Amino acid sequence: MSEKGGVDRTHASSTPQKTLFWGLHFVIILLCVWLVMGGLESMSSWFGLAVDWTDPTRACILLVCAAVYFVRHGLTLFYLLARRVEWGEVFGLTAFFAMFELGLLLVGGGVFRDSAIALSWLDIFALGLYFSGSYLNSASEVQRKLWKKKPSSKGHCFTGGLFKYSMHMNYFGDVVLFTGWALLTATFWTLGLPLLMLLMFMFIHIPPLDEYLAERYGEEFGVYRAKTKRLIPLVW
Repeated sequence: MSEKGGVDRTHASSTPQKTLFWGLHFVIILLCVWLVMGGLESMSSWFGLAVDWTDPTRACILLVCAAVYFVRHGLTLFYLLARRVEWGEVFGLTAFFAMFELGLLLVGGGVFRDSAIALSWLDIFALGLYFSGSYLNSASEVQRKLWKKKPSSKGHCFTGGLFKYSMHMNYFGDVVLFTGWALLTATFWTLGLPLLMLLMFMFIHIPPLDEYLAERYGEEFGVYRAKTKRLIPLVW
């Protein structure tokens, strides 16, 4: 078993794990849809609470963000991801997905405030970040996947496409899209989510992954690392 950073990087299909993971994510999306379409009011009446969407337009936008993320998650699981997916990862990440998708929806939809916040240029900027980050994450992974299918690529490290600007462009894309997603809630403390993600990439995920890549690709990876930023293009 080849494990770095708590992740088993052995190549395996893991079809049951991936299918359940995506299925559980679909349940979360269905719950989000139900809440936006009137479920929140129904649930409030069941428990005798006075809870409602004060910002339904923003809630719908955040629902679309969750739906797009769900589609991209399927692309990652069934096309891009070659490594083994463990059962613990399935349940742990499902809980994380539920926390941020439902949490951002409820906060942005105004459940915890008294009035709507008008859409502005900041929301347009936030949507730009969300879709740009989604592109950076998925497109970089697709580029690498297509390159690795070539016989001449066997045993080599992919350093082209978007990965020539950052060694971990897929991670950078996640930080960008979650920054946009958090901004769409119009509640700035939610920016703690992408900040936490950035710190985890920098200090928990990237160091052991780089160690694994150095072991696998040797001098070729060393040359790549010497001339390429690790995460944030032009910065770090």
